[in-house]
Amino acid sequence: MFGIGTLPDLLRLVVVPVLAWTAWRDIRTRRVPNVVWYPLAALGLVLLVWELLGHLPAETVFDRLYLIRVGVSVFFIVPLSYLFWRLGGFGGADAKALMVFAILLPTFPSYTLGETVLPLTRTTLGVFSMTILTNTVILGLGYPLMLAARNLTEGEFEFPISFVGRKVSVPSLSTAHGRLFESPEGITRNGLDLDALRMYLRWRGLTLSDVRENPDTLRDPATISETFDPTDGAVHRAPVTDGGVVATDGNQDVVADGESDDFDDLWGADAFLDAIEGSAYGTTPEKLRGGLEVVTERESVWISPGIPFIVPMFFGLVAALVYGDILFGVLGALGIV
Repeated sequence: MFGIGTLPDLLRLVVVPVLAWTAWRDIRTRRVPNVVWYPLAALGLVLLVWELLGHLPAETVFDRLYLIRVGVSVFFIVPLSYLFWRLGGFGGADAKALMVFAILLPTFPSYTLGETVLPLTRTTLGVFSMTILTNTVILGLGYPLMLAARNLTEGEFEFPISFVGRKVSVPSLSTAHGRLFESPEGITRNGLDLDALRMYLRWRGLTLSDVRENPDTLRDPATISETFDPTDGAVHRAPVTDGGVVATDGNQDVVADGESDDFDDLWGADAFLDAIEGSAYGTTPEKLRGGLEVVTERESVWISPGIPFIVPMFFGLVAALVYGDILFGVLGALGIV
């Protein structure tokens, strides 16, 4: 039998299907529309005001404790999310999701199933958005182990890269997410972003197979005539064949001498970055050129799959609603708290 909790707590459950959809979309496209977060933030503000009116003036210890918890959630978690995003630890959607949690779920909700009250484990601090964050981090730590196990079963295990990357065929990069873990010099943590690679190909009106079949020709910037909309490099914005536009105007007929030093702008990397808005995910001309050399010279490469943080965040939210705080539960079992 489901016992009715407070109406605000029941309304807050709308975040579960919404976050499930955003996690699925993030896996498929690595893109989450900003419009997703506005209704949730608005609902959170309405419910926050609703509950604040019931705790003001703060005459009891319970009222003051509620205000402290809300203050920690709003004035600590929200700036922390923004800081992580600015430092590159979070994606934009990840930061917005956590900001929404800080407003929509500042304190522990309460739901009853029969005689069981959920969440099962509550922290002394009582800031629910913090519990979602710690659960997310703990669940996210399991991903490197899963990745290593997958690489091991596929016979591609190499320490330590197998814990953070996976080896894929170069043709599959057309629909892959993440960034290259390889450069012409070897393994690197700062390889070319695959969205930036797709942007470049679409800008030139080429496919990945075009570049692999005609690298000596296409290294010459003189082969660039008509250019096209690079989009944002997202997989879902174009057919499987990257650019979706076949090179025209006889670009394939220009034969270069194969000497990279003969070109002032090898691959037209400078021209590409000058022509687009923004930085193409932090890509430099040197990084773009190196990435193009890698995908034209090799049959398989290591990439960082870059699991969307929203995926473990969804499972962290579900765990928080059902069990509560995983870290607090483990510390409690060890007798530490």
